[in-house]
Amino acid sequence: MKYFGSRLKSARLMNGLSLQGLADRIDNRITKQALSKYEMGQVTPDSEMIGLLAEALGVRPDYFQTDTVMEFGDIEFQKLVNYPSKEKNRIVEIAKNELSRYIELEEILGIETKFHNPLNNMHIHSQDDIEKAAEKLRDAWGLGRDAISNIIEVLEDHHVKVLEIDSAESFDGFATWVNGRDIPLIVLNKSKLDAKLDRKRFTALHELAHLLLDVNGLPEKQKEKYCHAFAAAMLLPAETMKKELGGKRTKLSIHELSAMKQQYGISMQALVYRANNLGLISENYLKQFYVVFNQLGYRVNEPVEYEGVEHSNRFSQLLFRALAEEFISMSKAAALKNQKLAEFRKENMVI
Repeated sequence: MKYFGSRLKSARLMNGLSLQGLADRIDNRITKQALSKYEMGQVTPDSEMIGLLAEALGVRPDYFQTDTVMEFGDIEFQKLVNYPSKEKNRIVEIAKNELSRYIELEEILGIETKFHNPLNNMHIHSQDDIEKAAEKLRDAWGLGRDAISNIIEVLEDHHVKVLEIDSAESFDGFATWVNGRDIPLIVLNKSKLDAKLDRKRFTALHELAHLLLDVNGLPEKQKEKYCHAFAAAMLLPAETMKKELGGKRTKLSIHELSAMKQQYGISMQALVYRANNLGLISENYLKQFYVVFNQLGYRVNEPVEYEGVEHSNRFSQLLFRALAEEFISMSKAAALKNQKLAEFRKENMVI
């Protein structure tokens, strides 16, 4: 069990436990010092203890035998300088675990998942560069200039892994490269974003911008500005925006913006900001708009919500394909889904 120690530590962090916290959870059947020796690989527990630890940590016993390695690059939690390290570690380890099962499933099916960045070597120095980058990516991915109905699904179809993880903290998401630059990964805060699908879409594309755009050397504030602009440009291309608004405007209607939000899945505030970026409204009108929006209480809750679907079923589809074609057993399918076999059988039926 070569990887037992690192897998045990990962499972402990996924549960937000210290060594003593894990010892307490198993009624101090062994000490935190003994658990530390397990994690450092100095001692290997017997099968009874492995079963006990698996039960306490909510994983299957064969979880400890997985040898898929996931090395994350740098991670920045936006706007959360004092983000709790315990929660950050929990989220990162959950992401590593979910991603390792995903990659293992693709390897079983022989699926080529090498990612190609269509924006490679495209330097970003202006809003015009952002518009060109968004157009280039849409063209490379065959998206045309229409509204994108499911951002998450589009990303996954193009080998960008997207994981949704529950967290009580106030982060929206983060992005990183895994195993060097082999796998682009976006992690979204499911608890926070599921109720605001327009924000979920925008966040996913904002994080994609961090992965794909060459903004090295720019001040952090400028990077964030360009990533915001890229997300808006992907949601609503410049030529489409100009067509919708009919050219330069002196004012915009709340009802007009509401209709555009529902069609393109982009917030009303982002729409107005984008109109200003494209020179369709003045800076003064932008400021006036936000003043009125504040007065109406719309900055947090806009008058209409975007209703759509923002989720990918790709992992489940691949899992049941592998099971139906007998690439994997029922037991292995349950393991990849991190469920007990009985639980998996009860929830899923394969004809």
